[in-house]
Amino acid sequence: MKYGESTFDLIYLLYAIVIGIIILLRQKNRTEGMIGSAVLILGIGDAFHLIPRVLNYFVSADFTVWLGFGKLVTSITMTVFYLLLYRIWLRVYEEQENRRTSMTVCVLVAVRIFLCLLPQNRWLQNDSSVLWGVIRNIPFVMLGCVIVYLYYCRRDEIRCLRSVWLLVTLSFLFYIPVAVAASLVPMLGMLMLPKTVCYMLLIWCFWKYTRSQGNA
Repeated sequence: MKYGESTFDLIYLLYAIVIGIIILLRQKNRTEGMIGSAVLILGIGDAFHLIPRVLNYFVSADFTVWLGFGKLVTSITMTVFYLLLYRIWLRVYEEQENRRTSMTVCVLVAVRIFLCLLPQNRWLQNDSSVLWGVIRNIPFVMLGCVIVYLYYCRRDEIRCLRSVWLLVTLSFLFYIPVAVAASLVPMLGMLMLPKTVCYMLLIWCFWKYTRSQGNA
């Protein structure tokens, strides 16, 4: 099990980081630069959590602090990733910015990051309670709902991005049980595998978009 999971995690990290770098190197405009940055932030942020997880399987050492710290970093970078998805939506669909929507997104991002930074999360002990798992994820789920709604409303306009709303929805459906109850039911952690597949497909959607723009 540890070999299969570790191989999958490393493949995902290489996939996300390499594609993010390629998009940034080939960017022709600010939108593509934003997409590349979002993908790279996603990959690097997840590396803080996944690399200690892989090492924990094969190295005889206490990775409690690094695993907890990695979860903190991933929680914050994932939030920034969704903020960038909103900014990308504005630019890709040439949508005029709505102040109320932008304010809602920014407030949810700020509240989510603030909650993640509170000591009650006990990140460095890698022992967060179910209650705090719920509290810090409320604004994150709300943020995800906003992103899903926005991409769903424009799903038919750009072929390679039409499934973004669905992939984000599925990723949250897989993520929520893990974030809330994995400490009580460790087997729920397996749901992170299909969640990661959703992110890989999401990255592929945006990769295809940047390629289609280059060929336009």
